[in-house]
Amino acid sequence: MTEAWTLFEAAEPTLARIAVAGGEVVAFSARGPEKALNEDALAVLPCTGGVMLVACDGMGGHQAGERASRAAIETIAARVASAPADEAPRHTLIDGIEEANRAVLALGVGAGATIAATLIREGTARSAHVGDAAALHLGQRGRVKAQTVAHSPTGYAVEAGLLDEDEALHHEERHLVSNHLGDEGMRVEFGPSVPIAPRDRLVLASDGLLDNLRLDELIELARKDDPERAARRLADLATRRMLAQDAALPGKPDDLSFLVFRRLA
Repeated sequence: MTEAWTLFEAAEPTLARIAVAGGEVVAFSARGPEKALNEDALAVLPCTGGVMLVACDGMGGHQAGERASRAAIETIAARVASAPADEAPRHTLIDGIEEANRAVLALGVGAGATIAATLIREGTARSAHVGDAAALHLGQRGRVKAQTVAHSPTGYAVEAGLLDEDEALHHEERHLVSNHLGDEGMRVEFGPSVPIAPRDRLVLASDGLLDNLRLDELIELARKDDPERAARRLADLATRRMLAQDAALPGKPDDLSFLVFRRLA
């Protein structure tokens, strides 16, 4: 079984390729161009019969966000490692995230975090998220099999058809989230359990990726070619957008962290 892999506080751009049962994951993380600390964290956590992928984005600044994302990832890793072999995947997911919420609250510094997690087991993938961290499941030719909806005013407006994607990317309230770890009222949203076919792709990301690429761009870059080359292209375009600050294109300097998973044939 693959050993648990975690990444915290990546100051310099960091890319790792990890073999997991039935597939491979490429992870990328880098501190934002205007940030003193990288508040994102990533994890690839083996579990009985599969793997859990996690992307977490800390909130709070002044080291509080970094502490929140670390506490969340470490708590979920411990929960996954201790899960009974016969435990329902949904219980592993929800218990891990609820325990992570308590861990962030216990820091007592007013920190928060958003999180997306996908459990891949027994031929299916099921995601859960809190906030605007995202999980995307792509099938052949880039068909979207499952996609999280950001817990934010702009995310709900897009889902309701009140804003289009481009308007949301440039909206002045894009940065607001209405649900996060570190809140007594935190809620976990579950996606469907979706069969995962050979060559399917999963992308889990902090908003550093989602705020700098349009969805069609993300899909096009993520679905093609080897996942490492796909990850490099995603990171390159998002970084260039952050630095360009072109009003006609999405562009928001932030930490950039994501996972790209490919199911092998």
